[in-house]
Formats: sequence, structure tokens, C-alpha cells
Amino acid sequence: MIAVVPVRESVLPAGTDDAIAECDGNVVLVGSGVDDIDLTDRARTVTLVDLGDVEIARWARHLAALINSADDVVLPGSTDQVVLPHCPDGRDLAPALALRLSRPLYAGATALAHDSVFVARSGGRELHELRPSGAFVATLQPGIRGAASFDGHPEVRRVRVDHEAVSGHDATVVEILPPDVRTMDLSEAHRIVGGGAGLDSEERFAQLAAFAADIGATMGATRVITDRSWVHHDKQIGTTGVVVDPKLYLSFGVSGAVQHTAGLGSPDHIISVNTDPHCPMMHMSDLAIVSDANATLAALTRLLAERSANTAETPA
Repeated sequence: MIAVVPVRESVLPAGTDDAIAECDGNVVLVGSGVDDIDLTDRARTVTLVDLGDVEIARWARHLAALINSADDVVLPGSTDQVVLPHCPDGRDLAPALALRLSRPLYAGATALAHDSVFVARSGGRELHELRPSGAFVATLQPGIRGAASFDGHPEVRRVRVDHEAVSGHDATVVEILPPDVRTMDLSEAHRIVGGGAGLDSEERFAQLAAFAADIGATMGATRVITDRSWVHHDKQIGTTGVVVDPKLYLSFGVSGAVQHTAGLGSPDHIISVNTDPHCPMMHMSDLAIVSDANATLAALTRLLAERSANTAETPA
């Protein structure tokens, strides 16, 4: 298997290390700024394909041409199984690449081999084993496989692409906007505000989402909340939802069940609000606030509203 990782301006997406590890250290970095990325101890072979700014259809055309070349000088080893991280660009690129290669696509896989693929379905409540009969393209969920260590510097090769040799049509990219914290993928969020069973209503989660947006964070929830349908499943944090790795995690009324905490990654800072000072989430926290999560959230919301009103009244 070979991992294909989409890169924007030298920034690797969530799930990169998982995809590389699943493919035994063989990775193709495609996009912009790939020459500036150092994968020492993180990969065995690295192929750099500088295709510039993101244009999914164009990227797919060039990658398909490289994969179909069947030339070990261009791409190392077998390319029958192509694995991308299940990040936003990976989810866009994978189906376009599968179409170009005339291969089936297995999206949201949790484990991969040449003859079997495990995929999560029904909001993570079911795990299906599929049996591919040939070459395929797949996306691998971040945080489930985990990283692997490959000692020393990887073998690095650079592929120069002839942009005129592979023609086709693509949508015109007018502008690339920064992510909206209210809708961005949880796995990409640097700040997350999470809510658990300690919050008392669906309306409280609407308040939590507004509070998160006000402080530049993305809202998440525990499984018990998504099972109540108060929050969509794509906001569920944990091993049965979205595996995250924020710099800051602020939780309200989250007790800290193992399937939730195992999906948190390694945040630089954790702040928790809970009435139970002995629950696992409070023990994990850098700052543990023993208080009712509903009252605390309401008070913080009022303070932010007052600050906004005072700012608006201040003359320029």
C-alpha cells in the first residue's frame, strides 16, 4: 500500500501519521510546499509531487497518471492500494482519484490490508469487513491506527510534473477561505469546546455552539448527546466518533468515559467544568472547576455578550 497525503502550504493534515504507518512508511506528499516537510523517523520512503495550490481534479489527473505509470522509479513498490487520510482534502481527493483510476473507494476505513478493509458505519455503531477483489482507493480515519516510528531519514525522491502532458478541465478556484469554526471538521480544530450529559437540554448545546464560536473554538459532544440527537454525529468526540488533537479542550459536564478521553489526543491545555470533582475528566484537567456546567456556561455567555456590547459602544 502507498499513502497519498494532500498538503497545503507545507501543512500536513490530520491523519497523516496514521496513513503513513498503515502503508509501512511509504508516502506520496502532493500539493504545495511539499519540499519543506521533514518526515525523519516518520516514514520509510517519501515521494514529493509539487502540484501547487489545491485544485482537486487537476491533482487527481496527475496522481492517476503517476500511479498508472507502474514505474518503481516514479513511485516505490505497489500502488494497488492507495490510502489517503480521512481529512477534508483527503475526502475530496479520494473519490476523484478513484474515478480516474476506475477503482472502488472505501471511505472512512479503520483498518486496511490488501485483501480486507474495515469500515465504520451507522454513526460508528457498526464495523463492516469488506473483501476487495483488486486494486482500490481508501480513506483512513485519523487517530485510530496511530503513528509508527521509522528510524532515521527516509529515502526521498522528487517527481517533476509536466502540467501540459496531462490535460483536462477543472473548476476555477476563485478564493480559498479560512475555516469557519462553526462548521469546520473537528479533527482539524485547534480549540474545542465539548459538552456532555451534564448539560441539560438541546437548547443548551445551541448556547454551547454560540459560546464556542465567540472564542474561536469548534463545538463537540459526547456519544450520549449524539445518541439523543441533540447534536449531529459528526460532532461526536471519541473512538466511536471523531478522534481529535486540539491545543485547547474546554469541557462542560463531561464525565470522561474512556471512549471519549481516548479520542482526545494530547491537548496542550484541558479545562473542565463539572459538579463531580472525582470524575476522570476532572483528573485529566490542568484546570478543574467544580461547578454546575449549565450555570457556568450561562454566566460566560452573559459576560461575552456584555463585553461585545461595551466594545460596540466604545467610540473609534
